[in-house]
Amino acid sequence: MAGSFSGKSVLVVGAGGLGGPALLTLAAAGVGRLVLLDDDAVETSNLNRQPLFGEADLGRRKTVAAAERLRRLAPAVRAETHDRRFDASNAAELVASVDLVLDGSDNFATKFLASDAAVAAGRPLVHGGVLRYTAQLLTVMPGQTGCLRCLFEEPPAPGAVPSCAQAGVLGALAGFAGALMGAEALRLLAGERGAYAGRLVVYEARPGRARIVPVRRRAGCPACEGRVGAGAPAPVGAAGERA
Repeated sequence: MAGSFSGKSVLVVGAGGLGGPALLTLAAAGVGRLVLLDDDAVETSNLNRQPLFGEADLGRRKTVAAAERLRRLAPAVRAETHDRRFDASNAAELVASVDLVLDGSDNFATKFLASDAAVAAGRPLVHGGVLRYTAQLLTVMPGQTGCLRCLFEEPPAPGAVPSCAQAGVLGALAGFAGALMGAEALRLLAGERGAYAGRLVVYEARPGRARIVPVRRRAGCPACEGRVGAGAPAPVGAAGERA
């Protein structure tokens, strides 16, 4: 993969099972500025799938522990931390400050807001999700491909999809998906076409198979047509895809 990444910047929403492996990939590649956003503390249940943390980090804020780990791995990388949720009050400013958004968040409302904010700002978005034995990846290129609303229109109704706390998640699958998200971000930062641009890739680990769903711009999509912006709160859905 050609090019230097020292002048590039990425916003990573969520430093857990998806965001953690992605952050390690980006830092190791030398991405100059990583903006970490997470409002949780490290818990014992995180350790099986969140590689940035160990037992010594239990109780610590995730952003602080993650930044320390990244600085040890890549001292030249600037890790900027925000110990708060990604919401309508900060989405526009955070997205506008970076070259690319990587969404490793743990709930549908945040995922839709990340997609809306990226489209509104014209920033590429690398989306990922994982639940039980299934992972999904999608790259949104504003103005070129469909966005999350083009695919799903609205978040699922509350309770329609269980959270990972309820349904569980295969830890190694989260690491696999997060690393692929990081590699996709590097492709985009290098000026290459994303492998998942306009293509939702769904990988089912139990049978070991993948399927691809084309994601085209949908006529009437409020995000792509500019009727939904980062300043407006996204509809609140079920807390699925917890990483």
